[in-house]
Amino acid sequence: MAHRLSSPLYRRLSSSFSTATKGKVPLLYKSPEINEDNGNEAVTLQVLSWGRGASGQLGGGIEEIRIYPSPVANLLFPRASFSLSPTPGKTQNQDQKDQTLHSVGISCGLFHSGLVVGGKLWMWGKGDGGRLGFGHENPAFVPTLNPHLDSVSFVALGGLHSVALTSKGEVFTWGYGGFGALGHRVYHRELVPRFVEGNWSRNIRHIATSGTHTAAATESGDLYTWGREEGDGRLGLGPGRGPNEGGGLSIPSKVKELPTPVAAVSCGGFFTMALMEDGQLWNWGDEGKVLSWGHGGHGQLGHSSIQNQKVPATIEALADKRVVYIACGGSSSAAITDEGKLYMWGNAKDQQLGVPGLPEVQASPVEVNFLMEDDGLGTHNVLSVAVGACHAMCLVSRSPC
Repeated sequence: MAHRLSSPLYRRLSSSFSTATKGKVPLLYKSPEINEDNGNEAVTLQVLSWGRGASGQLGGGIEEIRIYPSPVANLLFPRASFSLSPTPGKTQNQDQKDQTLHSVGISCGLFHSGLVVGGKLWMWGKGDGGRLGFGHENPAFVPTLNPHLDSVSFVALGGLHSVALTSKGEVFTWGYGGFGALGHRVYHRELVPRFVEGNWSRNIRHIATSGTHTAAATESGDLYTWGREEGDGRLGLGPGRGPNEGGGLSIPSKVKELPTPVAAVSCGGFFTMALMEDGQLWNWGDEGKVLSWGHGGHGQLGHSSIQNQKVPATIEALADKRVVYIACGGSSSAAITDEGKLYMWGNAKDQQLGVPGLPEVQASPVEVNFLMEDDGLGTHNVLSVAVGACHAMCLVSRSPC
């Protein structure tokens, strides 16, 4: 299902995106360091998307459903000159933390998507509530540069809002502010990015958001959450630390129940996962594993059931794998292993798991395979993944066999 868009708005937005002849993937970013002398040593990163894209969130300029992961844009870098930005769910070693040149990261919101390349932020998809941060509420059907932020190291997109982290450890939020998801102690929308004044004593090094709640981890491993809380425990604050207005908590608050420092965090629609510095995955849970907790009605917790989980529990299907990256969407989840393999589970109604033929509820992890294209770029090694409400994206490196 695809509908070409020919409106003046689409033509204006698409002018900022490199076009290509039919059958070729647009080149969104080419490092200025690449020249005729070192062109053969360049490495290609690809942004791929799949699922339902009725609001432009797939980034191809059309409304469509993609059953398999399909390319959106190519990014070209000198070999060994790029690093992943600290995207939600991704751990980092010290070398990655110190490297800022050519950082790359992706994120999916409810019906919008984002890409960080070298400190710049590209956004596309639905614009209602100001979630794209352009100062208006118009949509963008192709990746479009946001002019209001610079030195961006991290982006995390929610339901109707967005969050960014700068290289200075500052958090900015924008979009719909209902339920306190922006953390500004108010509940109105913000059409452009606004600085979050939290009560943390150290710089923020990691952020995550989804639906209507947000999380931020400090350099010392403390975790703060804010936003919507309906008694399902998604904020992880425990009894007596709930909403301050209309079902939401607009003040960033510390999660005190985690026993070890947090290395990474990811937020689902009604649940949260944290990855500890010792490599354990909690969805408010066990050490040394990937854990999940919260609402499980679509199988998004990965426990082979659709039961809710009020405390973190280990995902047994991934227990024999070394998971280095996690991501949560509205009702779907994903994990990447140290071998560059991608696993997904949860709601499959809109093909957002990237595996055709699955039941609408896929309660245990399945591996996502990629179609090999005759483009000479070689096999897919998955570097990062982002999951929205009905679509997903991943960043892969391509190298010949």
